Amino acid sequence: MGRIFWLGFLLLVHGSGLVQAAAPLDTVRLLLPEAEQRFVERNLSLVAQRYNVSAAEAQILQARLWDNPTVYLEQNTYNPQTGRVLDVTRSGNSIVQVQQLFALAGRRRAAANVARQNALVEQFTFEDLLRTLRYQLRTTFYDLHFQQRTLGLYDEEIRSLLRTVGQYQSQYDKGNVALKEVIRLKAFLFQLENERQSLRATMAAAQADLRVLLHDEGATVYRPVVNDAGLRGLSLAGYSAAQLADSAQAGRADLKARQAAVEQQTQNVRLQRALATPDLALGYAYDRAGNYIQNYNALTVGMAVPLFNRNQGNIRTAQALVQGSQAELGQQVLLARSQVAQAYELADQADRLYQRTDRDTEAFERLMTGIEQSYAKRNLTIVEFLDFYESYKTNVVQLNQLRAARVRAFEQLNFAVGRFLFRAE
Repeated sequence: MGRIFWLGFLLLVHGSGLVQAAAPLDTVRLLLPEAEQRFVERNLSLVAQRYNVSAAEAQILQARLWDNPTVYLEQNTYNPQTGRVLDVTRSGNSIVQVQQLFALAGRRRAAANVARQNALVEQFTFEDLLRTLRYQLRTTFYDLHFQQRTLGLYDEEIRSLLRTVGQYQSQYDKGNVALKEVIRLKAFLFQLENERQSLRATMAAAQADLRVLLHDEGATVYRPVVNDAGLRGLSLAGYSAAQLADSAQAGRADLKARQAAVEQQTQNVRLQRALATPDLALGYAYDRAGNYIQNYNALTVGMAVPLFNRNQGNIRTAQALVQGSQAELGQQVLLARSQVAQAYELADQADRLYQRTDRDTEAFERLMTGIEQSYAKRNLTIVEFLDFYESYKTNVVQLNQLRAARVRAFEQLNFAVGRFLFRAE
């Protein structure tokens, strides 16, 4: 009774147990240079940051502009001598004043320098965002490539095992083989299909990430195409961790953004000191009939007296911000050098393991047909037969994982350095 239950369960899980998996969706071949070009042109995060850069650059222009002149008009509403309302004749009184504000102590130049450094911060922030998203794009691209290779292995093994299950189901129906052998085969087939389904879920997430990075609003399924020879040729030869750390310190966009922030705060100190000097207001005044003489003309000069407020608080705040930004820069430099050292070690370990590993799977592949035939002829036990399938699958899956981990380690090193020194394409 128990055997019949398990047989019914497996048949229910697999349907007929002989149906091939659904045909794969149409795919689009994608080269990495093509993906990077589309990413740079279409990615919405990059587009948004470009607007931030443009907005910051516009503030440089704004900081350089002169203050607008002030025009003051005064007209008497009623002239009791003539009985006129709003008397604009010679007998009425009109006052006109024009005033222009002049910034002293180089305030406009200092404000422009602060805005210029802020624009540099935004530009380097854009470059750092580009570095981060490109790293995500490249690692997703390579991960998806090796996952698709692993999926091909599962598809091949499942197709082969489906044929074997079909043959043994037929033999069981004729009473030539034991039920336990059919159940073992179907259980292993069920395991492979579950593993394949889990892999497909992982690949679907990677495909979704790729579509977001490339701003693809459709349901395109990408098939990454890589240069296998170039990947095999990746090497750390000629580079040391110290050299790469120096390169990162000199060229990483996030460090440049921090340096620009330090300079921005330094320029802000100069601006705050300039603001401590009052602005000069020069003007001209005309009074037709309301002064001690008719048609009174005068030059006006105005300036705030810096008796109490000399911008002391803002100056001290700006000085403190300089020290804070310098500390943040030092911390970021230390972090960058540490990231390079760690990434270099991981890449070196992954490459050494890869070079020591036997990557030739042709022997397994040649044996596949012979193993199936030997098992069909009963020259192998089911344990030996399934052990071969499991060994072959495990070897190829782990090899693809090793290849992906090695490439990811080199990409992480590129990301840590801030330059794509190790490329396969």
